[in-house]
Amino acid sequence: MSQKSKSSKSDKSDKKSRDNFVKNPNFDDDPQKVENDSPISEEHTDQIDEIGSVLTAHKDSIIHCLTIIGQIEGHYILPQQNKTTKYEHVIPLLVSIEEDERIDGLLILINTVGGDVEAGLAIAEVISGMKKPTVSIVLGGGHSIGIPLAVAAKKSFIAKSASMTVHPVRTTGLTLGVPQTFEYFQRMQDRITTFVAENSDITKERYNELVLNTGELVMDIGTILEGEEAVDEGLIDGVGTVSDAIDALYDLIKESKVPKTDKKKTRSKSSRSKK
Repeated sequence: MSQKSKSSKSDKSDKKSRDNFVKNPNFDDDPQKVENDSPISEEHTDQIDEIGSVLTAHKDSIIHCLTIIGQIEGHYILPQQNKTTKYEHVIPLLVSIEEDERIDGLLILINTVGGDVEAGLAIAEVISGMKKPTVSIVLGGGHSIGIPLAVAAKKSFIAKSASMTVHPVRTTGLTLGVPQTFEYFQRMQDRITTFVAENSDITKERYNELVLNTGELVMDIGTILEGEEAVDEGLIDGVGTVSDAIDALYDLIKESKVPKTDKKKTRSKSSRSKK
């Protein structure tokens, strides 16, 4: 048999095998059409590498997942080897999430050692002031200024193996040994205590007791709270996993989508049934 006849037979068999494949009906060759149909664009996907955030869709709901990791960077740039969360990136992102009609809720994953007090409080204030459903979960650790960030969400979770360190504010660099310095530290600590108490079930008095505890840490004062202990103290709403946090977020989204008139009707029905 000649070489030409062999090649022609192989070409026919390859063509026949290609014809047997069924094209995926969900696949579209036009990338522009896919990008327009989906709220999750390539630009949003690139945010995973830049600031650790990503959009994810489930059925008819779209949530934004934001990670707060490492140290909360303040007005001074930290060394390059430090993993940081920059407030100048996070705050505008939170504003865009709040204003984007396509995004239904925000999931915050927290694993931070703390950092700059004012930068952390600024991010926490923005989160607590959002109208959209927000859920936070502490994974690994939510220490120091990470506590206000955790309680700022409408519902908070903590992993069973995670911990939170409650301690007084401190500073680095030059410090003047005058009464005004200590008064300033006290006022800054009061700002943190007030925010935590207003956004969780712990009282100011109990939080200050945990802050000034001298019988637990060897080289510092404060208290380390593990998963269930943080819930028992009223800092966090519940112990759970990422799946629990996502389910809770979808429940909040469903509640937010119910019209106010429907809510009034359900309330009136429940009150009648009680009577």
